[in-house]
Amino acid sequence: MITLLDWLRSRTGFDQVWKVLFERHVPETSGLTAWLYTLGSASLFVFTVQFITGCLLAMSYAPTPDHAYDSVRFISEQVLLGRLVRGLHHWGATFMVVIVVLHFSRVYFMGAYKFPREATWVSGVCLLLLVMGFSFTGYLLPWDQKAYWATAVGTNISDQAPIAGPAIAAMLKGGPEIGAATLTRFFAFHVLVLPALTVLLIGCHLFLVVWHGISAAPLRRDGGSL
Repeated sequence: MITLLDWLRSRTGFDQVWKVLFERHVPETSGLTAWLYTLGSASLFVFTVQFITGCLLAMSYAPTPDHAYDSVRFISEQVLLGRLVRGLHHWGATFMVVIVVLHFSRVYFMGAYKFPREATWVSGVCLLLLVMGFSFTGYLLPWDQKAYWATAVGTNISDQAPIAGPAIAAMLKGGPEIGAATLTRFFAFHVLVLPALTVLLIGCHLFLVVWHGISAAPLRRDGGSL
């Protein structure tokens, strides 16, 4: 076993990667501030849960108007642990938005977006927009009345945007009305485009966090940290 670890260490350098990621300096915090610094890790954990449960759901989901609703019922009623997996994915989506917004707020109010972490802030803002995109595209997939009309409202709002609004709405709907093309496009965005962009941005975001280090908490007037 030791020989195998030595072989892996000499070929991959995993021990150096471990030191960079898990043995780096973390600012000393206490109380509520310490918990606020866990929001980024919590966001990554929830995204991992969403990724795994999403893959499991996609194995039984049919992205067509004739079968989408029935496939969701099939997952909830007949697939082994399907109701549990769908529940984790459903509530995980809500927690994802809440945790990411809290993390975004923590970074803003603690001034962690300032030099030299501007690029980290920009990548985080892009990740927040992608999370909102996940919520919007995933809402239509059950293909029930609530999902249909909520998507109709959302696409109509995008249609009101100046200059590019009509083109964006047409791109989202795949035509003049919400139909089979809309469901297919939303499914493709939800399971292909957005996950690929999110994984890429998370990699960049984590690299920047490690490169610049975690920002220290603001100081109180007496000189202590919050």
